Amino acid sequence: MRYTGPKNRIARREGTDLGLKTPGSKSHASLLKKLNVPPGQHGAKGKRKVSEHWRQLREKQKLRYMFGLTEKQLGAYFDKAIRKTGNTALYMSEFLENRFDNIVYRLGFAPTRASARQLVCHGHIKINEQLVNVASVQVKIGSIISVAKEKSLKIPVVENSLAKKDAIIPSWLERQGNAGKLIAKPTAEIIEKQINLRLVIESYSR
Repeated sequence: MRYTGPKNRIARREGTDLGLKTPGSKSHASLLKKLNVPPGQHGAKGKRKVSEHWRQLREKQKLRYMFGLTEKQLGAYFDKAIRKTGNTALYMSEFLENRFDNIVYRLGFAPTRASARQLVCHGHIKINEQLVNVASVQVKIGSIISVAKEKSLKIPVVENSLAKKDAIIPSWLERQGNAGKLIAKPTAEIIEKQINLRLVIESYSR
């Protein structure tokens, strides 16, 4: 099942901001203050010996929570990646970054992947002028992603996100106004700043 519990608890347990909360919100500010304090009544009480298997599991879980996937979904991406010749970690990251909901998030139409997924599922975003409401659709190079309707631009989440002037758009995307385009294959660079993909691949290869 996809995790639906407290998001700050997950981020504190993993010790990193997984992008689950809207930047600038009170909840996000609270997370940043307590990010290095594990959740629970006793906080960081004692230290246990960490095994390689434990590290692999934690990296896999971080990746799953970051993209809002179930164990089955993430495993399916690994299965697709390992069947291709070459760097499995790179192919897996491409599949994740090419997800429709992630592209909407990366283009800055929504502050989190969860809110981007909601916009997609409710029919507010188009691919090449066609309404698509499946978040897992793989976006192809050259595809144009745009906000579907004029009233969709008035949704607070969309309106506030598009109003931000400091949005950082990855090099494989370009955006003009309320439309964006996938111009190249995604790289693993952004994911690898937070996730050790080698450990994720090792976890699935056990």
